[in-house]
Amino acid sequence: MTARGHRKNQVGVVVSDKMQKTVVVQVTRRFKHPMYHKYVKRSNTYYAHDETNACRVGDRILIEETRPMSRLKRWRVKSIIERAPIFN
Repeated sequence: MTARGHRKNQVGVVVSDKMQKTVVVQVTRRFKHPMYHKYVKRSNTYYAHDETNACRVGDRILIEETRPMSRLKRWRVKSIIERAPIFN
């Protein structure tokens, strides 16, 4: 936990689930440009630990900051908010 006892949470979409116990999550944020006052979209990708391999590509999930688990993994899956539709 951080100094104040709170961990950061973010909501994103799973873009890759090809690794074992790891998913790649894309988090998109909108903010107003300081000079042009126009809304801009920026996105970051995070590697998140998925202990049960429950997440699939397209799922909206909640990730929580955690201790470093590997060179790139610093987040873990807290919950699955919305499942992606299954197309056959």
